[in-house]
Amino acid sequence: MLVLSKVDYRAYRKFKWIIYVVVLVLLFLVGVKGLSAGGATRWINIAGFNFQPSEVAKLGFILFFASLLADIKEKNKIRHFGWGLIFPLIFLVPVIIAIYILQNHFSATFVICAVTVVQMLIAGTRLSHFIMLGVAGLAIIGAYLGIKNTSGTQKKSFRKSRIETWRDPWSDVTGEGWQIIQSLYAIGSGGLFGAGLGKSKQKYLYLPEPQNDFIFAVLAEEFGYIGCLMVIILFLVFIWRGILIAMRAKDTFGSLIAIGITTLIGIQAIINIAVVTNTMPVTGMELPFFSYGGTQIMINLFAVGILLNISRSAKK
Repeated sequence: MLVLSKVDYRAYRKFKWIIYVVVLVLLFLVGVKGLSAGGATRWINIAGFNFQPSEVAKLGFILFFASLLADIKEKNKIRHFGWGLIFPLIFLVPVIIAIYILQNHFSATFVICAVTVVQMLIAGTRLSHFIMLGVAGLAIIGAYLGIKNTSGTQKKSFRKSRIETWRDPWSDVTGEGWQIIQSLYAIGSGGLFGAGLGKSKQKYLYLPEPQNDFIFAVLAEEFGYIGCLMVIILFLVFIWRGILIAMRAKDTFGSLIAIGITTLIGIQAIINIAVVTNTMPVTGMELPFFSYGGTQIMINLFAVGILLNISRSAKK
């Protein structure tokens, strides 16, 4: 973070195609020689280090699309249906294939697509174009889900069981609902001020993955409502400052990077907290800067370093 905060962010624009190709190669390597953990194959080993390429892809595609959209906008073609919407989205197709189809990693696919859409809207892509494309996309997804439901595949039952568990966790207390029920117990037992640092009971054999996806539940048990509120406020301040940096950036490229990084951190935090509180179905999303995970914290800190550099060169 400290090193990248000193590197001029405009240098990344020269290497957008290299970034794109490298990220795609890493993503497809997972399908060839990926490592499995917790039932998911999302890691690769290079030079003795295990890391998750989907985390690298999140930052890589923010830089790539910021450069691509800035180029299109400078040519005054961002409002055009073909150049402003279809052309950028073409580059998302290999990402969806590599992350969702090969890795079955829906949450990472959703985050990358959501961040890209936000960047495109900020760059100037017409909202009406997205609405038209969205209607067509919903029709395709509906047809796809219909085919999967009639085929009765394992993937279909996996998605369906998570939705059913979200609607009623107590319908399967010792099975699919166990994780979210233990999370709610942890949050509820925290009360206003919590049990105290290190005094969580749910993290010992009760709550699965207390150091990863459900660390917010442990935080709630140990620091209570006040602690949770402070963490949420910290994320809100981060989002607010990120938006200000994007607004004050000297050029379109810097503005799109800043809004992309801010959206990335914000969406991941919202999804993680929503999952832990059973506001949405369970998905494998870490809480930025809190959850255990070397690749995740490294990439997030890299992203903040780039954001700091944009802030340093921003208009006063």
